[in-house]
Amino acid sequence: MEDEERPRKYPKLSNGEDQEDSEPTMTGAVGSVPHEDVAQPTTQNDVATVAHDVNDKSKDGQQAVDENEDDPPKLSKRQLKKLRRREQWDAQKDQRKAIRKEKTAAKKQRRREALNEARQEGGQEAVDQLLQTWLPNRQKFKQSTLLPITLVVDCGYDDLMLEKERISLSSQLTRSYSDNRGAPYRAHMVVSSFNKLLKERFDTTLAKSYNNWQGIRFMEEDFAHAAEQAKEWMKGPKGGQLAGMFANKTDAAPEDGEIIYLSSDSPNTLTELKPYSTYIIGGLVDKNRHKAICYKTAVEKGIKTAKLPIGDYIQMASRQVLATNHVMEIMVRWLELGDWGEAFMKVIPQRKGGTLKNSGRGSEDPSQEGDVAEAGSDEEPEPAERDDEATAPSTNH
Repeated sequence: MEDEERPRKYPKLSNGEDQEDSEPTMTGAVGSVPHEDVAQPTTQNDVATVAHDVNDKSKDGQQAVDENEDDPPKLSKRQLKKLRRREQWDAQKDQRKAIRKEKTAAKKQRRREALNEARQEGGQEAVDQLLQTWLPNRQKFKQSTLLPITLVVDCGYDDLMLEKERISLSSQLTRSYSDNRGAPYRAHMVVSSFNKLLKERFDTTLAKSYNNWQGIRFMEEDFAHAAEQAKEWMKGPKGGQLAGMFANKTDAAPEDGEIIYLSSDSPNTLTELKPYSTYIIGGLVDKNRHKAICYKTAVEKGIKTAKLPIGDYIQMASRQVLATNHVMEIMVRWLELGDWGEAFMKVIPQRKGGTLKNSGRGSEDPSQEGDVAEAGSDEEPEPAERDDEATAPSTNH
């Protein structure tokens, strides 16, 4: 009786193969793999294959990380804002073109009406007077006298400038061309090394407007090549007249001309401009990062250097480094006036605090106020296109 009520003891299992067989397996589950079908590495080659696969996966993961590291850096908010503004400007190009056409057509219509009214009231004489008021720049260019002298702007420093500095230089070139073209006595003007990003800006953003400029040459070659070519340009009747400050230089000959690179770092001082000579101006905007680079470039080429006699005539309240267009205008003013002090006072911005030595007075030219850019910058406003990035000063190295 006791044997029937007492539960029977279960047999003790060993820790051998019987225990492995007693583990439960899901033989009927969907997706299950029978134990005997699982591939197990049984040889040394199989183990090596598995290790190779693991290494490949690790390499793929590392390659993905490397690709992420090679991705371009994220743009800042300011850069994104500029990029959106530029995209918006490009998207509105056709619209601006259409508006310009409408304005041009309306202007032509107004002029036709004004000409008819002038002809009815005063005849041909009134028409001629009206035309004189409409074509001031063209009339100035016709009345301007070309002299046998060449001014070269060396733009071979394109790689050293930032984009905003290149924008500023393009503005200064535009102003330099305008100052020379409208001067009573103008010089041959050349832009050398015009072959990189600066040219790209003129070709794209500024719509190749320079192709319509008169009395100026653009060259891909450097300033030394331009200076050699200028010797031929200044010969003959089309090379210019010995007028103005050159009127008393009747004995001057083309072979007497000089080639001089203007640099504020030069130990030599320019006293006068000579006929049949070429003067080179460094076209560089860099906030004085590259010290004396224009002077060093000229010395390497074996070209004479000189600086404008600012210290001899003007007492400056700031450094004697001027924008490219300021140097160009000073040279053109001297051809008209023959006086360095007067030329400086008409061109140097008032913010530089320039006063004539032994005079105690500043510039009295009221028109200069319109030529001065924003305080603290040597840049000039861009007449062709307003760009917020044009904030860097130019240096005449």
